[in-house]
Amino acid sequence: MSADIIPFPIRATPSDAGQERLQRALAALDAALASQRAAVAEWRASLAQLGETMNGLGASLNRYRGSLTQLENKVGALNREAVALEAWADQALSTAKG
Repeated sequence: MSADIIPFPIRATPSDAGQERLQRALAALDAALASQRAAVAEWRASLAQLGETMNGLGASLNRYRGSLTQLENKVGALNREAVALEAWADQALSTAKG
């Protein structure tokens, strides 16, 4: 019959424990930096999208302004016609009475 000898765990020396802590800290720092890089990239993409949206909004406002100017011109022309017709009608009434 033979016996199995189970060795005692070897304790890490203080320098090994410090190295492990340093490696864990560096790994956590790398993960945090990767996360921050991803967040900054997403933020930049959002800014680019916002810029495109603002440019589209500006173009829409310019088209709207152009439409309002055309409408103003048409209403002005109709107003001038209405004033001319009113003057003609007043003259026609005064001629008929007179």
